Amino acid sequence: MTSVAVIGAGITGITTAYKLLSQGLDVTVFDRNAYSAMETSFANGGQLSASNAEVWNSPSTFLKGIKWMLRKDAPLLVHPAPTWHKLSWMAEFVLAARSYEENTVATVKLAIAARRHLIEMAEREGFEFDLMKRGILHVYESKSEFDHATRVSALYAKGGLERRSLTDAEIHAIEPALAGTFHGGFFTESDFTGDIHKYTRGLADAVVRHGGTIRYEADVTRLSTRSEGGAAVFSRAVGSEDEAVREDFDAVVVCAGVASRRFASQLGDRVNIYPVKGYSITVNLTDEASRAGAPYVSLLDDKAKIVTSRLGEDRLRIAGTAEFAGENRDIRMDRIKPLVDWCRHRFPGVSTASVVPWAGLRPMMPDMLPRVGRGKAKGVYYNTGHGHLGWTLSAITADTIAAEVAGDHAAPGVFVRSELKPVPAVRDEAERITEAA
Repeated sequence: MTSVAVIGAGITGITTAYKLLSQGLDVTVFDRNAYSAMETSFANGGQLSASNAEVWNSPSTFLKGIKWMLRKDAPLLVHPAPTWHKLSWMAEFVLAARSYEENTVATVKLAIAARRHLIEMAEREGFEFDLMKRGILHVYESKSEFDHATRVSALYAKGGLERRSLTDAEIHAIEPALAGTFHGGFFTESDFTGDIHKYTRGLADAVVRHGGTIRYEADVTRLSTRSEGGAAVFSRAVGSEDEAVREDFDAVVVCAGVASRRFASQLGDRVNIYPVKGYSITVNLTDEASRAGAPYVSLLDDKAKIVTSRLGEDRLRIAGTAEFAGENRDIRMDRIKPLVDWCRHRFPGVSTASVVPWAGLRPMMPDMLPRVGRGKAKGVYYNTGHGHLGWTLSAITADTIAAEVAGDHAAPGVFVRSELKPVPAVRDEAERITEAA
């Protein structure tokens, strides 16, 4: 049986491991934490949102970013201290604006294709993750914001996503708890929400039940290619001073979030991921008034760049902001306060007496498309760089990379199960999904 190492036990690594097991491969997952989904997959905004698939490489984002640089509470904060990595990444980010429309359409196609896979895995394995199918509501205070959203909706339509334009009255009919007056909005009924941490932990348990191995508290110090193909994984217990132990695998799939760039370099590849910090708060709805005053419909407030998801009866997740500060995981209260203030402004009936803050590093590629496919060396693969859409895209990119690994290592005549044929580029994957549909 072909042995495959998966580096990382976040949402991308665990979905990849599950799909690899479904192809009949022998899977071992490595993660430095004691449990799955303890970093970027711990407390994100909760949205599974094809309606948030617009890539950020547009002139309007560039102009906003320049204006926001001097505001500590800005939705997008770029620390001025230069590093070569930050400068090179931003140069590629600007150049990717040439493919803004193409990449947005490709992303929305992937997001639509991922939905069925994600729900089917949870139903098959029988775990709950606070799934709520009430759609996602985008609201806009100004005409300029709404006009831009109208143009984006035309791109989404090319990718097969249906959104409904709303008036202010229709916005409040869909979510009565929301305070404020809006120029207009868009409602995507097919989007939904859930708890990424619960989902990943539930699927990780399924990986073990189906014969996979997960090495928690395993510090992977180095990866190296082998002359016969595949990779050697050097790891030791977290905190140990012992020499790292080598294990050989026929293939390795790097799903290591922001660490993927370092591992790719060790394997002879360039995966230009930059860590973009995002923040969230989980508001505990401890009284009846707060539960009644909190929204059930998921929201995105375009001006504030803040999203919400209702996680069961007694939790409200509020997330937003993007911070370019390198590999810094500090939770800054001047970035948390705008989220709390927004909650009080938009949902005055909700008490913020019990709020849990969090920050995580999104692994983002300059063109905002994930890196999915083979590396230069035989037996090396990547499923990483999903940015702010790891929860939204992971199920389909996992299916794709699992089929690619299985296809490369299958005996002649063996059928490889996948909705997609193995392909080297995400744009090609999106086109094949459309053609299959």
